[in-house]
Amino acid sequence: MQAAHELHHYFDDSNRSLPPDQQFHLRAGLNAAQIYVDAIDIYGSGVNLAARVASLAGPGETTVTAEVHDLLTAGLDADLEDLGECYLKHIAQPVRVWRVGPVGPAPVIQQGDATPQDLRPTIAVIPFAAQGGEAGHEMLGEALADEVIAALSRTSELHVISRLSTTVFGQRTQPIADIRHHLGANYVLSGTCRSSQTQVALFVELTDTRSGLVVWAEQLRGQVQGIFLDDDDLIARLVAGITSSVMSSELERGRTQALPTLESHTLLLSAVSLMHRLSRADFERAKAMLDHLAERMPRHPLPHASLAQWHVLKVQQGWATDRQLQARLALDSTRRALDIRPDCAAAMTAEGFVHVNLLRDPDAGMQSYEQALQINPNDSVAWLLKGTLHAFRDEGAAAVADTGRALNLSPLDPLKYFYDSLAATAALAAQDYKLAHTLALRSLRANRTHTSTLRALIVAQTMLGDTVAARETVAQLHQLEPDFSVSSFLAKSASNMSELGQRCAQAFRLVGVSE
Repeated sequence: MQAAHELHHYFDDSNRSLPPDQQFHLRAGLNAAQIYVDAIDIYGSGVNLAARVASLAGPGETTVTAEVHDLLTAGLDADLEDLGECYLKHIAQPVRVWRVGPVGPAPVIQQGDATPQDLRPTIAVIPFAAQGGEAGHEMLGEALADEVIAALSRTSELHVISRLSTTVFGQRTQPIADIRHHLGANYVLSGTCRSSQTQVALFVELTDTRSGLVVWAEQLRGQVQGIFLDDDDLIARLVAGITSSVMSSELERGRTQALPTLESHTLLLSAVSLMHRLSRADFERAKAMLDHLAERMPRHPLPHASLAQWHVLKVQQGWATDRQLQARLALDSTRRALDIRPDCAAAMTAEGFVHVNLLRDPDAGMQSYEQALQINPNDSVAWLLKGTLHAFRDEGAAAVADTGRALNLSPLDPLKYFYDSLAATAALAAQDYKLAHTLALRSLRANRTHTSTLRALIVAQTMLGDTVAARETVAQLHQLEPDFSVSSFLAKSASNMSELGQRCAQAFRLVGVSE
């Protein structure tokens, strides 16, 4: 490090008397590794890595690997800026890189502009091989792949590789490991299609490229013309199977492997899924995952935004007694996320979630949701929570409209039960008890441990006059939340001062919930 520092000063001194077009500037890259020296040269993979890391330095800058960073004390030995995970030529895996000292006059990576890693698993859709079939349907496999890519690209859980990059693999038999190497895909969807008159049969396999194992296989049938006119749900069924299988696969990895061995996208997906499982062990595992990810990727806002949601859910599940402490911890997480990226819609949405549910400040919450939607008008979570806030304000029509928009934006979300649950609350605010009943039951089919959904179902059943079923649901709720009472509901619910909250409290009283 000292040698690089002295060389920079040497060139700075030499350049002072030279015109700009004759100046020399050093780009220094440092790595700590075992090397081999003979009379001719220095050898070792660590030497090559140092040279690659130097390519990330601008004129007059020094960049270092994690091995060097760990030998330095930030602020004492040098000022260090984390550039994040960087991809280098002829290096298979991304390398964590730091810049040492001030930014140079022409940096390769601008200050604060290190590209955040995309915390989503990547999928490649290979054009489906056509087998036999009708004349004129020779390109059906490619057309179906286009439809699948378009549908997957609308989901927020997956990063989809462009069709231009995957076409070549449809024309040859290629080992999965090669596809992973060339495209960087975590999952590959491939298969065959066969058409007969107006019918098409599609056989697909979803393969995890890391293990080479098929994690999902299915045969689907549909109408050729209907698929392309949106009159057939084959593509929707296919996308639902893909997203569900990817989530299950990532969750299994997250639950069974040591945290340091997990890829970052696996940590985030698993953590979000586990904290919505709402069993205490899964919930605490989610916190450990998010803490680990935030430490691994300190310049990415999403781990911090997810930690804020975790603190809110902890209170809502009755696992925290100090609401104000959880609120402070949650706001600390959202502010860290917004310090990293001020225009992060997910962090703004999480901050609104905290203001509404923990701080009881609906005006601040609404402002956060609206700011998030200005940045990303298609943020389904922001629409969902904004609709729920309308419900808490007794604005039933707006509540149903916004939660409905959220459902339309994420019809295949792996956490759809959460959307259905909050949409049921919106329907209660609109006093549409049949809709609330339908949505609550649909949510419970996906997750029977979500206490908020059980509460919404009790109210809907009571208001529809089915008090027998409502009492049975109360019994289920007490198994999960033994201390549930009318007063505990009013103390924790953001709707406690609204007509909705009072109607819910009265419904609970009617079916025997203690005061």
